[in-house]
Amino acid sequence: MAVDYTVIVVYLAGMLAMGWWGMRRAKSKSEFLVAGRRLGPAMYSGTMAAIVLGGASTIGGVGLGYQYGLSGAWMVFTIGLGLLALSVFFSARIARLKVYTVSEMLDLRYGGRAGVISGVVMWAYTLMLAVTSTIAYATIFDVLFDMNRTVAIILGGSIVVAYSTLGGMWSITLTDMVQFVVKTIGVLLLLLPIAVVKAGGFSEMKAKLPTSYFDPLGIGGETIFTYVLIYTFGMLIGQDIWQRVFTARSDKTAKWGGTVAGTYCLAYALAGAVIGTAAKVLYPKLGSPDDAFATIVKDELPVGVRGLVLAAALAAVMSTSSGALIACATVANNDIWSRLRGVVRRDGEDHDEVGGNRAFILIMGVAVIGTAIALNNVVEALTVAYNLLVGGLLVPILGGLLWKRGTVQGALASVIVGGLAVIGLMAGYGILANEPVYYGLLASLAAYVAVSLVTKPTDEAVLTTWRERLAGRSPELASEPVPAHQ
Repeated sequence: MAVDYTVIVVYLAGMLAMGWWGMRRAKSKSEFLVAGRRLGPAMYSGTMAAIVLGGASTIGGVGLGYQYGLSGAWMVFTIGLGLLALSVFFSARIARLKVYTVSEMLDLRYGGRAGVISGVVMWAYTLMLAVTSTIAYATIFDVLFDMNRTVAIILGGSIVVAYSTLGGMWSITLTDMVQFVVKTIGVLLLLLPIAVVKAGGFSEMKAKLPTSYFDPLGIGGETIFTYVLIYTFGMLIGQDIWQRVFTARSDKTAKWGGTVAGTYCLAYALAGAVIGTAAKVLYPKLGSPDDAFATIVKDELPVGVRGLVLAAALAAVMSTSSGALIACATVANNDIWSRLRGVVRRDGEDHDEVGGNRAFILIMGVAVIGTAIALNNVVEALTVAYNLLVGGLLVPILGGLLWKRGTVQGALASVIVGGLAVIGLMAGYGILANEPVYYGLLASLAAYVAVSLVTKPTDEAVLTTWRERLAGRSPELASEPVPAHQ
């Protein structure tokens, strides 16, 4: 294992070195939070694919393949569909807004007063997303070093917190590009073909497994529908995803770069399901489907390759964790803390704000590590995060983009009713039940439409400013520096 350990140690040291390099570039709020809004197509595509394909997509995707066969691809597949929908239909408009958070977009669209409440919901989502990614370190370091769970979480979490705090989005962008390359080589180019060959090829896999393993809909129609509702729609509105859209050099970069990343996600989804199916042939009686990834890597791959593939799993976890962490800190500082203090800066560059955002990443990072140590169930934590996000924020965000008659009162009612409905239904039906997100979303929609129709329409001056920002013509943006080519 010495060679494997060396690969992992070099990889982790490289992440910290890039954090240090990123610190030298992040001299303003824009540079620190959104990489100066100047990523070109290649870097944008790689970093966007890296953030959406985390530990759940890699370890969890292989586990679903082990349990259900090829239809286990649906969870990650719906993530890819969501990213494609965001890129094709919304990303260009989002990029032109030149904001930092989803809540700032809501304030622009509705004329203020939606920020703090929506910020709290988004903060809860990004916190739980970061926690679930951090918990996954325990699985990987256990395979690598037979390490205690708490120590593994502290070690992995500390590295992510360190490079994220040092250089903000620049550090995260650079590390994500490396993580994207490592994931592509480790999972798609190495683990996938080796797993299929070790299992005897597709003909042998078909001979040894039930036909349901090769049914594209074998996981069940209701499950697929729930995945679409949670993950496809979740991709449209998450702060962690929007913050990457804000890094694009232009609206065309956001649209086409995101389309490439979404297409990559679809291929990654299928790869994970095939690897899991092969693992089922090789290890038919594993204690848990989520053990499939680590088991096939540990037992079937040669020395060196094993280290690279485990580094790929680590890369998947770290990319999502760092993206969720900076999103969580950005929301906590810009949407909650600054607003409660009455300090709202929508435009302009304030160099002093870098220190404040850096401090919030450090504080949120410590909170994430502590929460991850206290929690055990990754699936439940992730479900809570996405249920709150979709149930509370999907309607007011998409409503603001698509329906002129939506009002700030309707948006606030939608967030509050949807969020409380999801929490109450999770308490009644159980966290993993489908009903909370189904009924919570319907309640949010009903509240939004009803309250918007009975309240005064949004002021025309607000809508005019909103349309100007969507078109990228706002005079407030004229002073922003022209993005340099990346």
